[in-house]
Amino acid sequence: MELESFDYHASLRASGHIATNGPVMNQPDESLRGLTFYRTGSLQRARELAEADPAVEAGRLTVDVMTWLCPPGLLLGAEHATTVSED
Repeated sequence: MELESFDYHASLRASGHIATNGPVMNQPDESLRGLTFYRTGSLQRARELAEADPAVEAGRLTVDVMTWLCPPGLLLGAEHATTVSED
């Protein structure tokens, strides 16, 4: 992944759109390169941000978007509260 893509994700973390993200290792499917947990409030907005990644736009990565359920507040700081809507 290019530095441009890392910079893009760093900017999303700084703005509060991403709770955390990073590469994965020892995965059985090598096409799974990393995970990103968005704080967007909707799957559609998460997809828009993921597809704007320079590595995705260049065709080096593809995007799968899904809902991950966790205890309320687990990934939310007080400065980045969000609500989730059904798409």
